[in-house]
Amino acid sequence: MSAQERGTRSIVDRVQEVVTPILWALGLELVEVMYVGQGSRSVVRIVIDKPGGVNVTDCEQAHKALGPALDVADPIPHAYMLEVSSPGLDRPFTRLQDYQRAIGKDVNLKLRQPLNGQWRVTGRLEQVDDQAISLAVSAGKREFRTQTIDREQIAEAKLVIKI
Repeated sequence: MSAQERGTRSIVDRVQEVVTPILWALGLELVEVMYVGQGSRSVVRIVIDKPGGVNVTDCEQAHKALGPALDVADPIPHAYMLEVSSPGLDRPFTRLQDYQRAIGKDVNLKLRQPLNGQWRVTGRLEQVDDQAISLAVSAGKREFRTQTIDREQIAEAKLVIKI
């Protein structure tokens, strides 16, 4: 890890320490903190979520609460731009909570190795734990079979978006 990567990681860690309790108090969850750019062109991007999803008002409220708190904590030694956003509907799952929120919904999985000759699997997410997930996968007309897949075998998981 380069000195720049270590510096970026420590900024991200410090920002997470400041924003996590504030977001929790607002009923929001921290999904991710990203720090990009250099000097006064730096951007701190904070991605938030909550059950049922976040809206513009949630992002605005979080921005208003986090900006002053970050100014006081001063985790970044120079000017930067603060962005607060939702993770978006089509974002890949990164945490166990992402999978848990999707229980009962259709998900699309991209696998690290083929399963029954398939690199992609789509089905209704039925169960999830730290080790594996269970999907109801179509097995023909109105027939479904339960498929259990180790989470380590999943390269990417996303909600199926129905328009």
